[in-house]
Amino acid sequence: MDDFFEIDFLDVESSRSGDAIPMRYEIDGITRIHVTDGGFLRTGDSLVEHVKSYYGNPQRIDAVVVTHPDGDHAAGLRSLFGEFEITEIWMLRPWLYADTLIDRFSRFKSVENLKARLKEIYPNIAALEELAEDYGVTIKEPFQGERIGEFFVLAPSISRYLDLVVDSEKTPESKRIEENTLLTELGLIAKSVINNIRSLWGEEYFPPDDTSAENNMSVVQFANICNKNILLTGDAGRAALEESIEFAPLVGLNLPGLDYVQVPHHGSRHNVSSELLDKLLGKSYPSKLESSHFTAVVSAAKKDEDHPRKSVVRAFIHRGATVVTTENGNIRVGYNKPPREGWSVVEPLPYPEEQED
Repeated sequence: MDDFFEIDFLDVESSRSGDAIPMRYEIDGITRIHVTDGGFLRTGDSLVEHVKSYYGNPQRIDAVVVTHPDGDHAAGLRSLFGEFEITEIWMLRPWLYADTLIDRFSRFKSVENLKARLKEIYPNIAALEELAEDYGVTIKEPFQGERIGEFFVLAPSISRYLDLVVDSEKTPESKRIEENTLLTELGLIAKSVINNIRSLWGEEYFPPDDTSAENNMSVVQFANICNKNILLTGDAGRAALEESIEFAPLVGLNLPGLDYVQVPHHGSRHNVSSELLDKLLGKSYPSKLESSHFTAVVSAAKKDEDHPRKSVVRAFIHRGATVVTTENGNIRVGYNKPPREGWSVVEPLPYPEEQED
């Protein structure tokens, strides 16, 4: 069989959006199965069944990648253990750097106590570490420059990752978080009201602030398979994407020029900006296009009213994307991929005439 790849974005079927992305590819007669994130804990069984049903009922998964510790990405991966032989799992464990970080945590004098606290803060990663040790699975760190099969890690760098661990809102030992907690208790932080307004083609509105530190920890992966450029972003925010863009040429990715891209964080407005998308995808076209240039996939649950944001969908379409979403079921993209009975072409999202102000 000729070289091929197929990447599946699974519908997590929840009230909140999540990511579960199994994939299979074959190059020069060698087939690899690579799973990025596993959705919520209850998503795990669906992930296992999908791999068994559509990837030839394999015994082995070559690589499992945890983009970041959130439960809508990491928890479902637990179900893979015991169902498959996992060659290696790639994930970042902050407690491995407790001796380096301890001077940045005012309340901790003991490295061991800091390690224990970090495991409490990131229980999904701690659970996966325990499972990997129980099943004898090799654990590797997906820092910038590492290679996972055909995929290169564009972000995070180790220095930025350690900064994010300290800055995380899940780390209450920092002065900044204590102040935010006080404001919350006083009722001074209110959820902003978002209004939808009708906008002309090309107009884009994004809030000024970046996404959370946890999201910016996301592992960003790039591969060129069958001459197609593929970018998986997890919940990467602006800082993570900027770092990825800067590093991309070092692994042969000259931007713009993507064929398939995962829209970050289920289509949140805080993860991208017009300027960043210009670098990543190219400049916005002055008018509507007759045909698209690349495919953008949003992992978003149908019941999740907050994702994807209309402003994000508009911005991707402005730059030539066909935008599709998992809101109505699983989505498969790829090249020269094996046929599947009962699967059909997905309808792209229409261009939103309104966006959030």
